[in-house]
Amino acid sequence: MAVISVLTVSAQGIYSISVKDDAGRDVSLSQYKGKVLLIVNTATRCGFTPQYEELQSLYKKFHAKGLEILDFPCNQFGAQAPGTIAEIREFCTATFAIEFPQFDKIDVNGDDEHPLFSYLKARQGFGGFNTEDPMGKRMDEMLKRRDADYASKSDIKWNFTKFLVTADGRVVERYEPTHKMADIEADISALLN
Repeated sequence: MAVISVLTVSAQGIYSISVKDDAGRDVSLSQYKGKVLLIVNTATRCGFTPQYEELQSLYKKFHAKGLEILDFPCNQFGAQAPGTIAEIREFCTATFAIEFPQFDKIDVNGDDEHPLFSYLKARQGFGGFNTEDPMGKRMDEMLKRRDADYASKSDIKWNFTKFLVTADGRVVERYEPTHKMADIEADISALLN
């Protein structure tokens, strides 16, 4: 049954997927047709949590030009997204003044992973961390200790992994949490122009 579901989603594309918003309502991603999307799995108690500020800055700069940032809190990495979605939303708006859509907590890996992240990972596998960057090197070392073969798997490795989706629904890039936001901004700008 799960294989049929994944095949159906693959045939129909990202716009056939529905997610739950922060109030538990179903939202079809088809409402984002024609928009460039940056889809992110997030956490509120992570070393990368300050990226919310950078994401909000991108949103303010590019939203009127056609960018949507879709935020999916996930508690799978070090239990760093505790609390209810309402508590997470309150923290994010009070601390980072986020304005972009935030959805219900989900799993991005494993038996209960959301079909959205199955779809994204199938189109953009893990490309590696930049080990020239100190944080990238630390992430690589930490994950190698847990699984020497981790880099060959498409699983999401940590909070704040981002996927860039074109206005016509193609998943064109995956950014690990250590990826420089300036590069992501340049890619977004290129898609919008």
